[in-house]
Amino acid sequence: MTLILNIVIIVNVYSIFFIFYFVLRGCNFFMVIKEVKVRNQVGLHARPATFFIQKANEYKSSIWVERDEKRVSAKSLLGILSLGIVGGATIKVIADGNDENEAVDGLIKLIETGFTEQL
Repeated sequence: MTLILNIVIIVNVYSIFFIFYFVLRGCNFFMVIKEVKVRNQVGLHARPATFFIQKANEYKSSIWVERDEKRVSAKSLLGILSLGIVGGATIKVIADGNDENEAVDGLIKLIETGFTEQL
């Protein structure tokens, strides 16, 4: 009887720990998600999209870009171009992996500078 009680207590403690961990992480299932407004006038056409993809490939994390509920890999030129991101559009940059914070912050910085930052 005491063995069963000890197991139930341990399971409850771990359950509470994981619930609090998810809440503190914003319930994003361990992903980093940030929104950014595209500042350059032409948006993400071929040349800025290429810079964006080169920057995304510097990171090991899985990275996506989302616009209007459509999500594509940030490491795919065709995917980025298929979103039709124009100047002034708001997009989400999403990353999941060991360097997810650095990946999202680096890509957001690139977008906010209007792709004038030298890679």
